[in-house]
Amino acid sequence: MTLDNLKHSAILSTLFKMADDNDLLGASEFIKDRLYFATLRSKPKSTANTHYFSTDEEFVYENFYADFGPLNLAMLYRYCCKLNKKLKSFTLTRKRIVHYTSFDQRKRANAAVLIGAYAVIYLKKTPEEAYRALISGSNASYLPFRDASFGNCTYNLTVLDCLQGIRKALQHGFLNFETFDVNEYEHYERVENGDLNWITPGKLLAFSGPHPKSKVENGYPLHAPEAYFPYFRKHNVTTIVRLNKKIYDAKRFTDAGFDHYDLFFVDGSTPSDIITRRFLHICESTSGAVAVHCKAGLGRTGTLIGCYLMKHYRFTSAEAIAWIRICRPGSIIGPQQHYLEEKQASLWAHGDSLRSKQRQYQDRSVPQLISSMDNLSISTSIFKSHSLDRMEENDYAENDLGMTQGDKLRALKGRRQPRSATTGAISRMKPPASSQGSISPLKSSKVPASSSSSSSSSSVSASAKRIGRSSSSSTNLKSPFSRSMFSTKAAIFH
Repeated sequence: MTLDNLKHSAILSTLFKMADDNDLLGASEFIKDRLYFATLRSKPKSTANTHYFSTDEEFVYENFYADFGPLNLAMLYRYCCKLNKKLKSFTLTRKRIVHYTSFDQRKRANAAVLIGAYAVIYLKKTPEEAYRALISGSNASYLPFRDASFGNCTYNLTVLDCLQGIRKALQHGFLNFETFDVNEYEHYERVENGDLNWITPGKLLAFSGPHPKSKVENGYPLHAPEAYFPYFRKHNVTTIVRLNKKIYDAKRFTDAGFDHYDLFFVDGSTPSDIITRRFLHICESTSGAVAVHCKAGLGRTGTLIGCYLMKHYRFTSAEAIAWIRICRPGSIIGPQQHYLEEKQASLWAHGDSLRSKQRQYQDRSVPQLISSMDNLSISTSIFKSHSLDRMEENDYAENDLGMTQGDKLRALKGRRQPRSATTGAISRMKPPASSQGSISPLKSSKVPASSSSSSSSSSVSASAKRIGRSSSSSTNLKSPFSRSMFSTKAAIFH
């Protein structure tokens, strides 16, 4: 190569680098000279110095109404796999990697949560540090997320709220991508496969309400109680809490050895204080996991689970809403958002008091159950199978009102197409049989036994043993949404 050619090549290289630098003038820097996030008006071309990629069309939120995010846990996992692969790629070693998004405010907000969450999970940044990077330079603020209700938005959930919810979930062991089974998550969240999601792994499971008979109604596959038995037994679910009007006979669960409680309140509304206290008491008195449902398993279910997160783990109301929606999109609707905001201070106070009492009893080495009922003694037998709110339930018979909010949300969810297991994009094809993600964000490790945080693999609750022994005929039932085509890797990820 002649001297002139060398000079020409050097000039071109400098010009390309200057062009790249211009594109990155307003970009957010997450790793110095290595990882950036940018909002661009047109699709850029990768150069010798810079690799551009976008996930705007790859990870797409499935809305109910005007809601548009945040993206679910599986999409966040797949994004982290993708970015880790790029950062470790030999061919990209000396290139700056730029995750770019468009000026579509909805896509931009979802993209910001993805890279912000990556920074929190893998770069060990605080949510505030990650958010400061996102709004640095010429970056404008981000469109806040809204609920899945049909009406006007009355509550804003910010990108920062989502990052703080993810950080809190990390701190308490709810989020661990080293053991997360993405295909299992995507399988069971499908309406035909049970429509269920773990919110606090090993303790609280949200799912759509069972029906007396397995069938399809308004486009939504309904499952009988027996369909859930195999999954519940496998994952140490010992208790079911129903929040909607009685549709199936609770005896179908109790005869199979499960505990069942009715805590009815109206679809789309907020729980009374007594309902909230009863729910917390049930969760605190149960050694196994608790499966909670209303009609769609979104509004009422998410609200009471949010109360548990605030009391026991000091989530803020916004952190609780964000984490629950990332686990189960569409959760907590309308006035339920404001209800959690209003209850935050009192639930924190009750939680602090409970933990203080527990420490005192532990110091004295006196094992004793501390009830959430604040010294009010209530026999748990009054909850089982029979609701104390029969008059209230009859006064607001949901089926007499035509299609309720829960009915509509279930019907919308039932019409969704399956997603590709590798990209998360809408697809009509069945997912592959593999249970592993394409690339694990962390090196693989063995999955710990699934149970509540206080139990060990060797200690099985009495309730679980009873469930395992009871109704031998139903023990051999095969779930219609059995995941036999997948591995048996547990969904619990501590």
